[in-house]
Amino acid sequence: MRKSKKIGLKGSKTFAFVVDGDTEVWYLQMLKRNERELNINIEPKLPSKKSITEQYKMVSELADIYTKVFWVVDYDVINKETRESKKGTETSEQLFIRLKEKVLKKGNVIVIVNNPCIEFWFLLHFEKTAKLFTDCNSAEKQLKKYLKDYEKTRKYFTKQDNDIYLKLKGNINTALENSKNLKFNKENTNKAICEMNLFFNILEIEKVINPK
Repeated sequence: MRKSKKIGLKGSKTFAFVVDGDTEVWYLQMLKRNERELNINIEPKLPSKKSITEQYKMVSELADIYTKVFWVVDYDVINKETRESKKGTETSEQLFIRLKEKVLKKGNVIVIVNNPCIEFWFLLHFEKTAKLFTDCNSAEKQLKKYLKDYEKTRKYFTKQDNDIYLKLKGNINTALENSKNLKFNKENTNKAICEMNLFFNILEIEKVINPK
C-alpha cells in the first residue's frame, strides 16, 4: 500500500485545523488574512458531523497528509454530554480522553482544549482569570465587558480592517501569559482550560506573530 504524500514541498508547511464551530474557522481565516508573512498555509476544517468520533476520524486522516494537524475542542459540549450520559456507558469525556491519547501517537497532531470554548481565549486577551464558566454563553457575557459589540456572526468576525483577529492582536502576549497555566489534565477536567498557546508558541508562528 502506497503511503500518503504529505502536503508541503520545498520548505512550505501546511497546517490543518479540525474545529467544531464557525467562530474558530473565522478566527483562523482572519489570522491567515492579516499575517501575510507566515510561510504556512492554515486550513480550518469543519466536520459535517461534529461528534468526537467524527472529529477524531478527520484528524487521523489529515495527519497522513498535512505537516501538522491541530484538533481544537470546545469542552463545554463534552461536559454537557457527559452529564447526560447513561450510567454504565462510556461518557463523552472518557471517549475524548481515549481518542486524544490515541491520535497523539501520530506525532504531528496537537490537541487544543478550551473550556468552555474559544471565547475564553478571547477573554484572556483582556483579563487574567481561572474562573470556570459553566457554558459558552457565560464566557461571552464576560467578554462583552471588553468587546461590547461582540457577536457570533461572520460579519462581525470578518469585517474589513476591524476583524476579530485585529481586535485582539494587540493583547496577544497578555493572552499567552494568562493561558500558560490553564492546561488540560485528564484527572481534573472540571476547571478553566485554554491551550491556544500550543499553536501560537510554535516557532514558525511565534517568529511572525511575536518576533523577539
